[in-house]
Amino acid sequence: MINPLAQQLNEQILANNPHVFEMLSPLGKRLFFPKGILAQSAEAKAKAFRFNATIGIALEKGEAMHLACIHEWVNALGPDDLFPYAPAAGKQALRNKWREKQFAESPRLRNKKIGRPIATNALTHGLTLVGDLFVEEGDPILLPDKFWGNYRLIYEVRKKARIVTYPFYNSAGGFNLQGFSETVDRQAAGAKKLLVLLNFPNNPTGYSITPPEAEGICRILIKAAQEGARIVVVLDEAYFGLFYADDLFRESLFGLLVNQHERLLTVKLDGATKEEFVWGFRVGFLTFGLGPAGDLEAVYEALEKKTMGAIRGSISNSPHLSQTLVLKALESPDFRNQQAEKFRILEGRARQVAKVLENPKFADAWTVYPFNAGYFMCLAIKGVDGEALRKHLLETYGVGLIAAGGRDVRIAFSCIEEENVEELFELIYRGVMDLQAHATSGKP
Repeated sequence: MINPLAQQLNEQILANNPHVFEMLSPLGKRLFFPKGILAQSAEAKAKAFRFNATIGIALEKGEAMHLACIHEWVNALGPDDLFPYAPAAGKQALRNKWREKQFAESPRLRNKKIGRPIATNALTHGLTLVGDLFVEEGDPILLPDKFWGNYRLIYEVRKKARIVTYPFYNSAGGFNLQGFSETVDRQAAGAKKLLVLLNFPNNPTGYSITPPEAEGICRILIKAAQEGARIVVVLDEAYFGLFYADDLFRESLFGLLVNQHERLLTVKLDGATKEEFVWGFRVGFLTFGLGPAGDLEAVYEALEKKTMGAIRGSISNSPHLSQTLVLKALESPDFRNQQAEKFRILEGRARQVAKVLENPKFADAWTVYPFNAGYFMCLAIKGVDGEALRKHLLETYGVGLIAAGGRDVRIAFSCIEEENVEELFELIYRGVMDLQAHATSGKP
């Protein structure tokens, strides 16, 4: 039986865009934000001018009660910016500031009607919330054949969805628009709804798309929606902004997809994790982008409340301290300069990797997958299993990398100092030669 509050949200969505309602999973249709402690406390915070005895925190002299031995480490911040619970959807000031940032970084997003970013416990939590809201057993999830392994755990294992892949690269080493288009058309034909997950810059390959590729992706998705498919596009933009080539599309695909068609719902997932180099803070954001139909604000409100219900029913809310520190960073006049300085360091490492890999001797050991962004790059090892190489490098040379399936290995150049890049690849090369020689010798 569906709770009346959930039914009210469902009716709100149905009245304005029934296609979005059909995109919801059974759990998504049941979700709502309860008028319980959090909702009543929010109302009391606004109106209880004499006494507020609603929420389960302790106060002392008008501030959040706290231990001095904790506060001394962050004593530049007031207790109320640290110790109380954050709202389920995140600190309002942070949500507003992140929205300003999204508009500033993607000019094509300006003047579009989007939802307000909802704070998540980093991007993995955002991906899980998408699963709660929209994914049901058997749903096809479209991914390239080079994808982050955790997608499988989130959607295939937890939600029993069906991962469908297409070749990531075309023969020229760019994004495979033809393979993407064919897979979208084929899967959309027989599905109630289609979930398409796009991750640029990509993990594990470190590849990001060019403007023509971006336009092509969007044309394919909009055409499928026009032809009758209901499509949920999930944009995993964890590495947004880390672009190292001049010819890349430097905006979010969100700006090209939002408000395009009533059967196209886009969910942008981004966050401070990589953009602000605060991996342990676990601050991410989920932003909805609807088509042009109906009262968009009403549908955004309903989707936000359902998302808040999913948050309330799992982690309750995200950490307050992390959100405050991210907000302070965004408000700092030095934020962009400091961010740019770190970007230049990563760009230098990426360019050094590309330079080192030009050495012709490496052609005997691997093929380099094209990369131009993010933290990672991949090699296709010749004649050697990736997992066997990983173990050999670790045990013999003290080098760690990720076996990415078959003969592929992923290298996080983000954590290698520029002056150490050449040595790293020399050791990887040595490891490959060891194993190739071993295989040639025929020894067990």
